[in-house]
Amino acid sequence: MKFVDEAKIVVRAGNGGSGSASFRREKFEPKGGPDGGDGGKGGDVILIGDEGLNTLIDFRHKKSFEAERGVSGRGRQMYGKQGQNLIIKVPVGTEVYDLEMDIKVGDITEHQQQIIAAHGGKGGLGNMHFKSSRNRAPQQFTSGEEGQKRQLRLELKVLADVGLLGFPNAGKSTYVDAVSHAKPKIADYPFTTLYPALGVVSIDSETSFVVADIPGLIEGAAEGAGLGIQFLKHLQRTGLLLHMVELPAYEGMPEPVEQVQALEHELEKFSNELQGKERWLVFTKADLMPKEEIKTKVAQYKKELDWQGSVFVISSISRTGLTDLNQHIADYLSKSNEDIWD
Repeated sequence: MKFVDEAKIVVRAGNGGSGSASFRREKFEPKGGPDGGDGGKGGDVILIGDEGLNTLIDFRHKKSFEAERGVSGRGRQMYGKQGQNLIIKVPVGTEVYDLEMDIKVGDITEHQQQIIAAHGGKGGLGNMHFKSSRNRAPQQFTSGEEGQKRQLRLELKVLADVGLLGFPNAGKSTYVDAVSHAKPKIADYPFTTLYPALGVVSIDSETSFVVADIPGLIEGAAEGAGLGIQFLKHLQRTGLLLHMVELPAYEGMPEPVEQVQALEHELEKFSNELQGKERWLVFTKADLMPKEEIKTKVAQYKKELDWQGSVFVISSISRTGLTDLNQHIADYLSKSNEDIWD
């Protein structure tokens, strides 16, 4: 399925039904009083989160949505039926913006969470409301109000505990494949990941976390180079970033230290918030290099980068270091959650 993480749509709530100007006409009351009923309220347009969706592709071709209008009132004080609400399903993690007012309408972060994107118009009043001692046969009634119309921008940001950051072919997808049931595309060439993939990593029966694999970034990603710019925002919701760097650099890619420095620069240009997130350095593909050489290289890279944070060495193929890394992630996230509630 093609991944689409932004969409622009127009939503219009239903108009309210008009009130009725009617008079009671019965056998023994040929000139009865006013009995016109009110019109029904127009239907709302409601966005609802659906955890079964992971893309906004449904809005690529259908961009206009309109709820049902309210039914007009009738005689004998019969009120018009309310227009049916229009339910639009969106992925969990969708942010909703009003384009004309330039404001954020809401953020859908949970399954079945609802946002009223456009309110239906009120129904009009029937003539029975206008009866008075001076006006016993009112002809007045009011039309229903127009439903709200809005131009919206939907922006999907995946919800994950851990985000994977790195150049193409750094081993991000292989890691997700090794530690979860997600099956991202894996191949021996760059840019095999074309859209974010989520995987759930289970530590034990009570402990797990969600990891997000985004397309590989390259220098200039914050300005639109490569595939990264449209996916950097997906890392904004994560609690921890793993900066994954392959030990033997892939042919044509910068050396490990250059990769880290380049992507640090991209994070800083894209968002101060993103640049300030907790980030660990994870060297991948350890199975392709002798252990003693790994120790020497890692020590060299840490010194050149003046890296003060956590450092891990893994191989997703041989599963070296995966248990240790995942346990440290779980411990970190657990402590972070405790700090939030303290």
